[in-house]
Amino acid sequence: MTTISDSFEYIMRNFENLKELDERTVSDICSLILDSRNIFVYGVGRSGIVGRMFAMRLVQMGLHAYFVGETIAPVVTEKDSVILLSGTGETQGALLVAQICKRVNAKIISITSSVDNSIYKASDFKIVLKTKNSSDLAPLGTLFEASCHVLLDTMVALLMSMKGEKEADLRKRHAIWL
Repeated sequence: MTTISDSFEYIMRNFENLKELDERTVSDICSLILDSRNIFVYGVGRSGIVGRMFAMRLVQMGLHAYFVGETIAPVVTEKDSVILLSGTGETQGALLVAQICKRVNAKIISITSSVDNSIYKASDFKIVLKTKNSSDLAPLGTLFEASCHVLLDTMVALLMSMKGEKEADLRKRHAIWL
């Protein structure tokens, strides 16, 4: 019988892979985000939920961020960056977004689980999250999605530092405090 502790330990061991990320690449991506007129985020399913959380934090930092497909999202241009979250790197919706971005010369940032996929190949900036295999302790895409969430929240801290923001600054833009 699986216990909460078994699953927790399996998931937490997966996060060790985040220490292997190239900090220069992540820093360059954060610089690109700060230099973009608009930041678009896209993912499907649970990856999309993680993407929405990241877009919310970007807005709370005072940036112009949108989730692709929302009714208030403007048209993407060459002055924008688009972040695609896809564990497989073959999600059809994300591939379509990448094609549109290529046509208008928007910068594409991908977060996938391998280098052998279409979204990775179409991207200008790339992060690969090497996750453990799924199992009954963390089924389907759980490890990728959880790793994305942790990565993007650590990027929020870096973006805040680069922008000279503190938590109090974000709190002023948080909907609950209005």
